[in-house]
Amino acid sequence: MNDYEKFSADSFRLDGKVAVITGANQGLGLAYAVAFAKMGADLFIPHFTDDVAEITALIGKEGRKLHLYQGDLSDKAYLDSIVPRCMEVYGRLDILVNNAGMNHFAPFEQFPDERFQQIIQLNMNACYYLGRQAGLCMKEHGGGKIINVGSALSFTADDNCPPYVVAKHGVTGITRCFANELGKYNVQCNAICPGFIATDMNAGQRVNAGFTDKITARTPAGRWGDSSDLMGTVVFLASPASDYINGWMISVDGGFTCTL
Repeated sequence: MNDYEKFSADSFRLDGKVAVITGANQGLGLAYAVAFAKMGADLFIPHFTDDVAEITALIGKEGRKLHLYQGDLSDKAYLDSIVPRCMEVYGRLDILVNNAGMNHFAPFEQFPDERFQQIIQLNMNACYYLGRQAGLCMKEHGGGKIINVGSALSFTADDNCPPYVVAKHGVTGITRCFANELGKYNVQCNAICPGFIATDMNAGQRVNAGFTDKITARTPAGRWGDSSDLMGTVVFLASPASDYINGWMISVDGGFTCTL
């Protein structure tokens, strides 16, 4: 087989794979879960909130297996139990998406310390600890894919959300660290960095016409993204088609971070 014959549409398939996606019972994580299911993967979903009806229906529609595992990623005991529990349920772990996150807006001068610590813990520390544990498991089983979720604010800053900016910049460092440490074991780690994507979680911001128009004007695509805009990229990063990509942040932002 020559180099060209190695590639086919099957290079993007995830048949037989098991993916862990934190917080995928809602928001953008749900889009990642559905994308993986459409490409043949089974799902293990650590989640915090009780609303699991939608993901249960959508994954069931694709005919894939789904295991839901409720807990709090700020609880180290729960965090440490995720990979062993996935191995117990499925006997394998091929893909991890560190998706779970939170934000809080307050003036920089008075930003509450407790909120700062909560956001750093969930958006950055949990990403590191779960990613390291998953990567070491993948190392022992021949390889895998870690996909961290950054943001347009992995490269820029915005007002009134200092810990989110700090955490998402930290995700870029974690991604490069894991790529360097685990690449030799056939574990690739990259990050998907969404721009401004219209979701239920930012509906309150989008009612502010001034803010919405500011983002739209800066985005060369001329619109906010929607969840489906992320699905192809996350599948690519999880699939064999990206085996020689390691340590990179891929922005899915309509061009937002390349403009002034």
